[in-house]
Amino acid sequence: MTLPPLYALRAFEAAARLGSFSKAAVQLNVTPGAISRHIRTLEEWFGCELFQRKGPRVEVTDAGRTLGRQLTEGFLSLECACYAFRSNSREIRLKAPSTLTMCWLLDVLNAFREHNSTPVIEISSVWMDIDTVDFNREPYDCAILLGNGRFGADTESRPLFDEWLVPLCTPSFVSQVQRDIFSCELIHPSPDRRDWRRWLKRTEKFGNLNTARGKVFDTLEQGNLAAISGHGISVGDLLLSLEAIKSGLLALPFTEAVSTGDGYWLVWPKGTPRRKNIGLLYDWLKDAVPHQIPEEVVLLR
Repeated sequence: MTLPPLYALRAFEAAARLGSFSKAAVQLNVTPGAISRHIRTLEEWFGCELFQRKGPRVEVTDAGRTLGRQLTEGFLSLECACYAFRSNSREIRLKAPSTLTMCWLLDVLNAFREHNSTPVIEISSVWMDIDTVDFNREPYDCAILLGNGRFGADTESRPLFDEWLVPLCTPSFVSQVQRDIFSCELIHPSPDRRDWRRWLKRTEKFGNLNTARGKVFDTLEQGNLAAISGHGISVGDLLLSLEAIKSGLLALPFTEAVSTGDGYWLVWPKGTPRRKNIGLLYDWLKDAVPHQIPEEVVLLR
């Protein structure tokens, strides 16, 4: 099957994405006239209008918009595929959730750099409502994700540590929470308020506690900071909160920690040429997983 000229497709994709011939010309380092000629070539090739010309203004047509979206995805896939096989194999691009990064990963990677000159880990800390990665479209070699270990047929993964939920508050607030949790302000570290519901259901404590009330945040880190500042009682990941507990910033008003069935996993695409370095990173991360759970904590699966 023959294809239109690649340079014409690239010119059209840039113009459709940016909505401008001149902006596309700047991005591709050509003249606006060249962009216009390439698009004319494609319109003749496909036999349809891709842009409407209104004097100096241009506007992408519905057909052009559809083609542009598909070409954008195609060029992203090509870029990711080419990057994976470029000569620089000393770098690993890692995607990770923002809370995990701030509470644990940054310190671990700093120690990794001190002991390993290669590979160089380039981390992108990303807020994700649901932890996910698309290696065909996103510029990452691996990712740390919260989930059940099933991240797609084209990926491989290995576990780091499980998620355990436990209530958290400032030490000065512990006695009040234990005496009357119903009068305490709840802090929810996620908009869906699911963590409090899961902890209450598994422990069978405080059945009438109203989880519809309280302060709502986007991340565990935000919930912990609100609890540290004395704004209420939060619920969060035990292992990611250990440093704050050990330093006395947070305390456990109740000792039951509940398993969610999820955990943090290192995930990478099958067949990656960076598998050896990803394995080296995994071994370091696994050795750095916090294990010093307070003796009084009871783990409930």
